[in-house]
Amino acid sequence: MHLPAFVHPAAVRGGRSIRVGMVLLAVFGFMLLYDALRQMAVAAHIRGVLTYLFPLVIDGFIAIGVIALLILRTAPTCSRLYVWALVGLATLASIWANALHAIRLNEQTRLHLNNATVGALSAIAPLALAGAVHLYLVINRHLATNREAQATEAPSATPPARPVPPKPNRQVRQEPTDGANTVPSAKADAPKPDAKAAIAVAPQPTAKPKKGGRKTVPDEVLWATARAVGSELGTVPRTTLEDVVRDRGYTIQKDRAKEVANAVTAELASANNAATAA
Repeated sequence: MHLPAFVHPAAVRGGRSIRVGMVLLAVFGFMLLYDALRQMAVAAHIRGVLTYLFPLVIDGFIAIGVIALLILRTAPTCSRLYVWALVGLATLASIWANALHAIRLNEQTRLHLNNATVGALSAIAPLALAGAVHLYLVINRHLATNREAQATEAPSATPPARPVPPKPNRQVRQEPTDGANTVPSAKADAPKPDAKAAIAVAPQPTAKPKKGGRKTVPDEVLWATARAVGSELGTVPRTTLEDVVRDRGYTIQKDRAKEVANAVTAELASANNAATAA
């Protein structure tokens, strides 16, 4: 669906004239209210130049209340209702004072107020002071709550450091081939990568297989290969041992591979127990 383009108010024909007219209307209205409220201050026995401040207390509070409503537009409903109540009371006080001013002057040539009216006008100043202070506290609390919410939802500027996994040692030590008496040192904490990728350097066989086919792996090559796998992985899986032997061009029976794998695994377990006991 095609949405209409946003048009800035300044681009509307006659928009500038409307804004100027609204400003002038507000200024003229304030001047009329100011004159009436000042005369009410004189009638309420406020002395000297302080009578010029009385209109500012009422109309100024209304202006501050409207600004507070704009700031608290996202605040909870109870806070906004409280501010609306203050603005409404200040507006009613201004309307009442202006209407009473006109009525009393229409009844008599000199503005004279009764005791109840003078008392009510005198109470406006302290009420406005208390309302302004509490209004400031409400706005400050709302802004602090917004800052805390934004700080909580904002992502961290520095991403958490990820632990770097240790690189597996791909170099397998050459083991002696003089029998099962030599026990290699097992790496208890070494990672277990893919079996074929784990054996990067393997002991060279003493005899190469014939070109016409495969031959059974010699015992010294089988034991050396099993110990190399165990030194790298910490254990000797039968299937891993078979894969490594066959990759080198030899054949091996499953029972023989299982026997050697179990024997080398037992050697590694004995070495680990001896190291722990020491």
